[in-house]
Amino acid sequence: MGEQQQVKFPQEIIDEYAALGVDLPALFSAGHLGTRMGVQIIEAAPERVVGTMPVEGNTQPYGLLHGGASAVLAETLGSVGSMLHGGSSKVAVGVDLNCTHHRGARSGLVTGVATPVHRGRSTATYEIVITDEQDRRVCTARLTCLLRDLPAGENPAKD
Repeated sequence: MGEQQQVKFPQEIIDEYAALGVDLPALFSAGHLGTRMGVQIIEAAPERVVGTMPVEGNTQPYGLLHGGASAVLAETLGSVGSMLHGGSSKVAVGVDLNCTHHRGARSGLVTGVATPVHRGRSTATYEIVITDEQDRRVCTARLTCLLRDLPAGENPAKD
């Protein structure tokens, strides 16, 4: 899917994970499914996560961006934000995702921007707005993640 670009992280997050010996870009990537779908994380912080995904290869039979593809992009971005909010001692587990599809997209890239609605001790909720290349809203999603404690001594990058 082209050249992998470097994700922009806030310095304090880079420092926190570096102290644990964790590969931050690998930990907060799109994962195997996101990689197959061409999801690219551009920017990642607890306050805002931005990513893109090509429409091509992620369409339904009528040639429109598949709603499930929008859901994958939304859950990826909201999960990354939730994990960053929880920090290195927590893991985020999605418990609720809903998506409203506003318009179709037939080509180009869509961009998702996840921003927090709620960031608590045990849950985090993000709104994810997905737009096309003309900045028209394609989908609005909301993801809530449970923030679970990692067992003592467990590496957050462990599969």
